[in-house]
Amino acid sequence: MEKLNSQIVIYKAKDGQTKLDVRFDGETVWLSQRQMAELFDCSIDNVSLHLKNIFKEAELSEKSVVEEFSLTATDGKNYSVKHYNLDAIISVAYRVNSMRGTQFRIWATQKLREYIVKGFVLDDERLKNPDLPFDYFEELESTIADIRTSEKRFYRKITDIYATSVDYDPTNDQSIVFFKTVQNKVHYAVTGSTAAEIVASRIDVSKKNLGLTNFRGIKPKKEEVVIAKNYYNKEELTQLNALVEQYLIFATEQARRRIPMKMSDWNEKLHGFLTINDRNILQDAGKISHELMVEIAEKKFDEYKSIEARQDVDFDEIALSAIESVKNSGRVKIINIKKVKLK
Repeated sequence: MEKLNSQIVIYKAKDGQTKLDVRFDGETVWLSQRQMAELFDCSIDNVSLHLKNIFKEAELSEKSVVEEFSLTATDGKNYSVKHYNLDAIISVAYRVNSMRGTQFRIWATQKLREYIVKGFVLDDERLKNPDLPFDYFEELESTIADIRTSEKRFYRKITDIYATSVDYDPTNDQSIVFFKTVQNKVHYAVTGSTAAEIVASRIDVSKKNLGLTNFRGIKPKKEEVVIAKNYYNKEELTQLNALVEQYLIFATEQARRRIPMKMSDWNEKLHGFLTINDRNILQDAGKISHELMVEIAEKKFDEYKSIEARQDVDFDEIALSAIESVKNSGRVKIINIKKVKLK
């Protein structure tokens, strides 16, 4: 039997809720053990063990949930591979010990609770907005298009791309560490330094605005001096833009081909992009820690503010001295002028 064109994607929506996008062929979905391992982010052996136990415990009948489909391997030959329907996929999801499995169970529990309480389950968002795309990859492609046309700085765009990962969770510590690692790789590729090294080496009280090239307002603020991209020059920003544009093109193609991307996948692709472009590849955490960088930057900023304060005092003293000198010369009479309100 030919393989059916079915797919399941588990992902975090913009509102933080876990969602599923299911692409049916007929009345069910068929996935191989390898596809289930990818879906739940675990090993094929793990999936195989759970399936054996499911059949052994008579939770499901193997004959009713398994079909063999013909697959073409990389050697060009066709092989018969076992695929499992939606019932088997759900059973594995309730047994697998991974973050993706947990996400599925959270989603399933929410829907089951709604059914028990109300007696039915509705897709409210789809009913309220029938004209909006509800296919995960169509929505993803639209999101990437928005990122490409946005006026955000290039550096922010690359973090937005990573946020489209199916396993991205902004509240998860692993996601936070991952973002910092990726950001450092990008910094190193463009400048040859990590974020901490950029700040520590470029902040300079003898330079205008402490060496910062990007900041809001007339003068840099304390919170701005610890941000590496604020020290980028025009050429470095151009290089960063080129790197991000490659990412955006690739992300669009992955969405069109219906290939879900995890954070680890993006990390591998980043390494590939940097290698192809003959860029520096960061191999370690760098020579300066984030904590040391903050200490150095804040100390330099305080020194910068002290110098500014002394310069302001010196200017005031010079101005007062000049006024006194003019007064004492007798050549100019200082007149106090009262403000009169015009009627």
